[in-house]
Amino acid sequence: MLGALHARRMYDDRKVEEAREKGIEIEFKPDAKASFLRLLPLRSISRIWGFMTSVEYPVWMRPYVYKAWARAFHSNLEEAALPLGEYASLREFFVRTLKQGSRPIDHDPHCLVSPVDGIVLRVGELKGVGAKIEQVKGFSYSVSSLLGSSSFLPMIEEGDMHEQSGEQESTPTEKTKKSWWSISLASPRVRDTATTRPVKGLYYCVIYLKPGDYHRIHSPVDWNVLVRRHFSGRLFPLNERATRTVRNLYVENERVVLEGMWQEGYLAMAAVGATNIGSIELVIEPELRTNQPRKKLLHSEPPEERVYEPQGVGMMLKKGDEVGAFNMGSTVVLVFQAPTIKSPKRGDNSNFRFCIKRGDKIRVGEGLGRWQESCNERASF
Repeated sequence: MLGALHARRMYDDRKVEEAREKGIEIEFKPDAKASFLRLLPLRSISRIWGFMTSVEYPVWMRPYVYKAWARAFHSNLEEAALPLGEYASLREFFVRTLKQGSRPIDHDPHCLVSPVDGIVLRVGELKGVGAKIEQVKGFSYSVSSLLGSSSFLPMIEEGDMHEQSGEQESTPTEKTKKSWWSISLASPRVRDTATTRPVKGLYYCVIYLKPGDYHRIHSPVDWNVLVRRHFSGRLFPLNERATRTVRNLYVENERVVLEGMWQEGYLAMAAVGATNIGSIELVIEPELRTNQPRKKLLHSEPPEERVYEPQGVGMMLKKGDEVGAFNMGSTVVLVFQAPTIKSPKRGDNSNFRFCIKRGDKIRVGEGLGRWQESCNERASF
């Protein structure tokens, strides 16, 4: 099984790499397989897979199984915190911790770091009516649909766009930032995304975790987590083929969204589940259970939501703190506010700039973007 998976992964990776070398960007194109996936009981299949990965192996067998997995998916076993014989099951091996110092955190206060190990799929600034992120060339999905209709994503009416942009040039971001702290989480306002657009300085980053990657999720900045939403959706695969054939892939899949505030304003982190990865664990809320059996799955059903107490302060996390874990690989979507102020008087430029670009490999703790400094090692976006 591992050999077949490894061969298929190598074939898919080679095709994608060949397309990139030729400068070809694969476009969105639904196919029969995408339609067939909708007929499969992927949630049940994922629960069965979860049960299988929880089965304990004899101690003598464990190193052989985990080394075979590592060869198939390019896992770095030297980073594992424990000897292979101490991981009783594949599930324990998937969510293994790393040796101290394996993921140094960039503590520059003007730097936002990666919450996971993975490949950067998309980065950019949210613009235009509806605030959409490109899933793949030819198809985009709404950020409000990803985060939930009750999200306090900073949006403004289209007619107010000119007034807001002029205000940002003359006043610091502190004014905007404080206004979002005063939002009432008890009675959030559901907005019409067809007539609203994001405020200036709202960015996104989409990172895909492969099965062989480190599967724990960490905090990208110091922030206060105010709300958690759990969307009990489908569990389509999140590989390259799925992104270009399944509409609204991230919006339809099961996911856990954390929303809150950091020193520069709004921040949201969405952990999106996939086939065989229905289980998303939160360190800050151990009792949360995902991919639970249900009589009928209604995709129009609102998410299960929890406001962290005390209201308005929530759960405080430091940069690099562990937030949660996936059982295998998956995808994380970050949406955040960042500085966009230029100050000719001081002679500095506080505009946020990405330090990574699409296709880059990144690890926990490495810089995603900076402000007031130029990116040294990676190309700026």
